[in-house]
Amino acid sequence: MPVPKRRMSRSNTRSRRSQWKTTAPTLVRCNNPACREPKLPHVACPTCGTYNRRTVVSG
Repeated sequence: MPVPKRRMSRSNTRSRRSQWKTTAPTLVRCNNPACREPKLPHVACPTCGTYNRRTVVSG
């Protein structure tokens, strides 16, 4: 396993870590006309339990 030959300076470490950014998840509207709640894409709606206009989660 490779090991660094020299210690990385504090400014290099911090400039490398500055690229680690979080982003808000993209949300889409539910396809169910009665619901229309925001949800994650390609995931069943947590409010009404539908996916692609089909009920997949009873509740």
